[in-house]
Amino acid sequence: MTDPLEAAVLDDPEQARQRYILDDTEFDEVPKRFRKFYRKWSGASDRLAPNEVVCPVCKVVIRSSRELRPGDRVYCMPCMSRLIIIRTADGTLEATVAY
Repeated sequence: MTDPLEAAVLDDPEQARQRYILDDTEFDEVPKRFRKFYRKWSGASDRLAPNEVVCPVCKVVIRSSRELRPGDRVYCMPCMSRLIIIRTADGTLEATVAY
């Protein structure tokens, strides 16, 4: 038997998260196996993808293999901060420090 509530969630394209293939960015501030999840931020002209957010503590771009959404929690290994994703007034995603 299928739960109608679960079927509604699976059929709704708004609920599905886009997946991304991450390549190694040669970010040398973390162990080699985690390098694909981080990259250096190029400043205000840097365009972030829907799977990227800038750490407000150390200004490193944190990358995810899935699309980020408000309420998601991410970890910045270079500065050891735990972050929560929020949507700003202009519609962009931003990370705030949880602890």
